[in-house]
Order: sequence, then C-alpha cells, then structure tokens
Amino acid sequence: QVQLVESGGGLVQAGGSLRLSCAVSGRLFSSARLGWFRQAPGKEREIVAAITRSGDKIYYADSVKGRFTISRENAKNTVYLQMNSLKPEDTAVYYCAAGTGWPTELRFGERYYDYWGQGTQVTVSS
Repeated sequence: QVQLVESGGGLVQAGGSLRLSCAVSGRLFSSARLGWFRQAPGKEREIVAAITRSGDKIYYADSVKGRFTISRENAKNTVYLQMNSLKPEDTAVYYCAAGTGWPTELRFGERYYDYWGQGTQVTVSS
C-alpha cells in the first residue's frame, strides 16, 4: 500500500524554523519525484519545492527561495522540508506528494503527482 505520512507541522513565531518530514513507502520513494505543496485558506494549492528521484535537480518557488530547503534521505525513505525565517504568509496546510512519471525531471503541476499525504498544518504567528 502506497503511503505518504507527513509530520513536523505546528505553531511557530515569525522568524522561527520548522522541519517537515514525509515518510514514503519504500518502492515509491526510490522511483518517484517528490514535492512539497501548500494550501492557505481561501487559496489554491501551490508547489513549494520539488526534488527529482536522484536528488540532482531541485526547484523552489520564488516565495521560499533562500529560506526553505528540500532534501531526501534514502536510508529512511523520507523527504524533508527545512523551513527557516518563517513568515505569517507561510501559514498553510503542507502536503508532500510523489510523482512516478518523469522521475528524473522537475514537474510543478499537481497533475504530475500521483500520491499525496494527508497534510500537516503550519501556522506562523506575527
């Protein structure tokens, strides 16, 4: 059974840091491009960061570039999103996702991701 399980969300003050983790089923982890998306209240879901299967290509949305870091740890079948210098506008539900098509290429649209986690809430207070 394919599973993606996020953890690490919570409440933090502006300027603080959080690290999100997403545990991915083993077979899926080794074959998929992985991404982090977020959805703020009243807004559409948007991509935050993506990383290819081998980790050689990484994408960040302009809004998080220089503050967030995506990484994958093969030994633990886990993808991380390190979030530093958090801002109130980063408040959202964060989802990890896995895409099995074009795993060696970056893809940004939701339609390129086949499997999704349940989401974890990140709230940044001002």
